[in-house]
Amino acid sequence: MDAVADGEIVELPGGDARAVLATRGRRGPAPELLLRRLVGAGAGVPADDVELVQACETCGGRHGRPRVGYPTTPSGAQWFVDAGGAGDLVVAAAATRRRVGVGVELVGGTALEAVDEAALHPSEREALAALDAPGRARARATLWARKSALLRAIGHTEFTEPSTLALTMPGDDEGIGRIARTVPEFGPGWRGIRFHDLAVPGAVVATVAVLV
Repeated sequence: MDAVADGEIVELPGGDARAVLATRGRRGPAPELLLRRLVGAGAGVPADDVELVQACETCGGRHGRPRVGYPTTPSGAQWFVDAGGAGDLVVAAAATRRRVGVGVELVGGTALEAVDEAALHPSEREALAALDAPGRARARATLWARKSALLRAIGHTEFTEPSTLALTMPGDDEGIGRIARTVPEFGPGWRGIRFHDLAVPGAVVATVAVLV
C-alpha cells in the first residue's frame, strides 16, 4: 500500500477503487483536503491543484458526493470520489470506473437508535435484536454507515426510504456487505453493489460503497 500524507491507501477489490483514512485531531486533515491528496496522488498532480465541485450533476444542489473538476484520471476519464468523517476519523475514497460513497458513523450514538425504523429493514432490526448490546451497537452503526455510503454514491435519486432495503449483516459477511433485498430503483445493477468495511480503531465504523 502507498502512503498519502496522513494515512495509508487501502486498495479495494476491483482494481480501480482506493480509500485512505486519517486521524482528524487538532492538526489532521479535513475530509476535502484528504480527498484532494488522494486524487492528487492517483493523478500525479499536487493536492492544491485538485478542484472539487460541490454540486449535484442533476439538480445543482449541494448534496451527495463531490465531483472532481480537475484533474481527469490518467486515462482522461472522470474521477468518482467521496469523503466524510465522524469523531476523529476522516475517510476519502476515489475510483476511476465505478461510483463510490463514504459512510462514517460513531458506535452507540443515541441518534442511531432513534432512527431504526426509518433506516433499517425489518429483517435487519430482527437480526440486531438477537445480538448482545456491544455487538448490536457496532452492527447498527455499520448498517447505517453502509446505507449512508450508498445514498451518497448514487447521488440524486428518488430512493429516499433506506428501511425498504435490506443488507447482509455485519459479522456474517466478513466485512464485504451486499444487498440482500433490493428495491426497484436499483434495477439489475444491485447485484454488483458492494460495501467494503474499513478496519478503523475506536468507537467508530467506516465503509465505502462501490457501485457497478
